[in-house]
Amino acid sequence: MLVVLYPEASSWFSQYNQSALIESYDEQLEDDGLDPTAAELLAEARSYNEALNAGALLEENERLPTGDGSSSDGSLEYERMLRTPRSDLMARLRIPDIDVDLPVYHGTSDDTLDRGVGHLEGTSLPVGGEGTHSVLTAHRGLAHATMFTNLDRVETGDVFSIEVLGEVLSYRVVRTVVVEPDESEALRPVVGQDLVTLVTCTPLGINTQRILVTGERILPTPESEIDAMGAKPDLPRFSWWAVIAVCGTLLVIGYLYIAGLPPRRRQEKPAEQARP
Repeated sequence: MLVVLYPEASSWFSQYNQSALIESYDEQLEDDGLDPTAAELLAEARSYNEALNAGALLEENERLPTGDGSSSDGSLEYERMLRTPRSDLMARLRIPDIDVDLPVYHGTSDDTLDRGVGHLEGTSLPVGGEGTHSVLTAHRGLAHATMFTNLDRVETGDVFSIEVLGEVLSYRVVRTVVVEPDESEALRPVVGQDLVTLVTCTPLGINTQRILVTGERILPTPESEIDAMGAKPDLPRFSWWAVIAVCGTLLVIGYLYIAGLPPRRRQEKPAEQARP
């Protein structure tokens, strides 16, 4: 029975923790005493992107794309880009059509991808701008978290958004493709375009190919996206039906077990003969 409950419960707790982290991140941005300020962090990130060259590679036999870009300005260290003093989140990714609301972190290490979405180092930081192409990646089919499991359901025309340091960037999906591990052309920057590509593995459990979902920036940003910026994440609803089903099954099994036991033999004590 624990096998039945584990995926549901672990996924719920994972999403709950991610929602709490996002809420804490958004609350921190409301702090007027943030040092450096959000504006300073964004300006630094845009300088990083301007100094960046090249894009990303999908290497054969690798689970995830690898960055081959580097900043020509050695003073701009990747790990401190977009990092606030009290949080290691880089941004927040929302894909309403598949109910995704996840934190974005630096890099694509195993630890990072166990916690949320990873930004591929070597690609543009997700702060927008012409000629930028940011790549965000996450796992699919994890037992303990949903992550990008339903990314294959995203369709051309769907909209996703990235919230970063008090700004919201909206992207309309212009292309969804499945590629071989060594096909990387679709991850290159395009002159004059502001792109973000979401990447995960496919087919589920086999992971021999990659799903690429590419969005192009919507300008001006829709009012609905601006109004939704900073909204508290919807805390996931726990599937109590699973608990009820398991408990009901245990009750039935217990009843059948008890009902199937042979009746207890009556232990009758022999009548004691009266002594004179």
